[in-house]
Amino acid sequence: MRIILIILGWLCVVLGVIGIFLPLLPTTPFILLAAWLFARASPRFERWLYEHRIFGPPLHAWRDNRAIPRRAKVFAISMMALSFASILLILHPPLWVMLMVGAFLSACALFVATRNEGRAG
Repeated sequence: MRIILIILGWLCVVLGVIGIFLPLLPTTPFILLAAWLFARASPRFERWLYEHRIFGPPLHAWRDNRAIPRRAKVFAISMMALSFASILLILHPPLWVMLMVGAFLSACALFVATRNEGRAG
């Protein structure tokens, strides 16, 4: 079971990194899931993720204070809006699909927007 959790953790890291460059793929949920998986399977990989110069600070903010820094909030909500606009303008999906995607993204944006921002500085 440990090896499966490690493989899934690394898959989440890879998807999270891809999500940095693809607006339709979220980064944060995959990195949070990778941290959770690594915590159960590999202290070494968990430590690597928490000490990573890019992924570490947001992970610490979430773990310690359930906080999402303001810059991350703005970026996440902006990417959700860009993703929604891209779907609308490029794919021209049926109205029911747009309503479902819009409702889901709105709920996610509301969750992100209402999280604590942590300590200043």
